Amino acid sequence: MKCPYCENIDTKVIDSRPTEEGHAIRRRRECDVCKKRFTTYEKVEEIPLMVVKKDGSRETFDRNKVLNGIIKACEKRPISMNDIEKIVDEIERGLSNMMEKEIESRMIGEIIMDQLKGLDEVAYVRFASVYRQFKDINTFISELEKLLNDTKKK
Repeated sequence: MKCPYCENIDTKVIDSRPTEEGHAIRRRRECDVCKKRFTTYEKVEEIPLMVVKKDGSRETFDRNKVLNGIIKACEKRPISMNDIEKIVDEIERGLSNMMEKEIESRMIGEIIMDQLKGLDEVAYVRFASVYRQFKDINTFISELEKLLNDTKKK
């Protein structure tokens, strides 16, 4: 690490400790030439996940969009905000672990529906009706029949 005072490239770490949030490491360094001390921070480089929309456009993954969609689906249901946050955390972690730079919005929607199906069937149907854009009552009934068949199998 280059010294910010004399630009010498030989510096040594005298102390390392995690930051309060635990997302970075704070390092105290000392220059071997001028003996001045300075602080650096080391953190994991995050590669932004890009979402490929149905129309082919791309945008950065937005956790709040997932959170808001799930909150709307769970409205007036006996589901705590803590449970919703856990689902969003799990979805976000799963997407990051896929190690893909781009992911289709369709795949994110399917992951959300899988999570909601296990949490609350009404929230699942609400989300599915918006996500799958049910055109008529027959499409809606078809989705309900799939849900009932899945429930009977368990």
